Amino acid sequence: MQNPPDYRHDTVLPLHPDVLANAWAVDAACSGNPGPMEYQCIDLATGAQVFHFGPIHGTNNIGEFLAIVHALALMEKQGIKDKVIYSDSHTAILWVKKKQCKTKLEHNDETKPLFDIIRRAETWLRGHNIQVEIIKWETSRWGEIPADFGRK
Repeated sequence: MQNPPDYRHDTVLPLHPDVLANAWAVDAACSGNPGPMEYQCIDLATGAQVFHFGPIHGTNNIGEFLAIVHALALMEKQGIKDKVIYSDSHTAILWVKKKQCKTKLEHNDETKPLFDIIRRAETWLRGHNIQVEIIKWETSRWGEIPADFGRK
């Protein structure tokens, strides 16, 4: 019999009891759409920032997508197989599952660096078998995702 999932009780971040503690949460922020975009990842067990990227000219959905891929790649690199990833973006989760960023952002000189990163992320997704579960963060039930930038 497997041990029950590691649900949060008295850990660093005050969260809903249905949220798994052995997890990373990712989120993006964008000032305007498009505009300066950044994303980050927070470890739910410790509250520590795992990574931060940006700002770079883009959109919120692209940032959400790249945050998930960044977390997946880092977990694989570090041999982490027992955590889950939380994202509050249904769109980004779908894009990751389809291994394609379906953005309508215009390709131009300003967005070229971002599209280079998107291409790398899509290539990484196509070349890897995703073992980590990506779970939709239920903001209406659990409050803001811990990786939120707090700029709403």
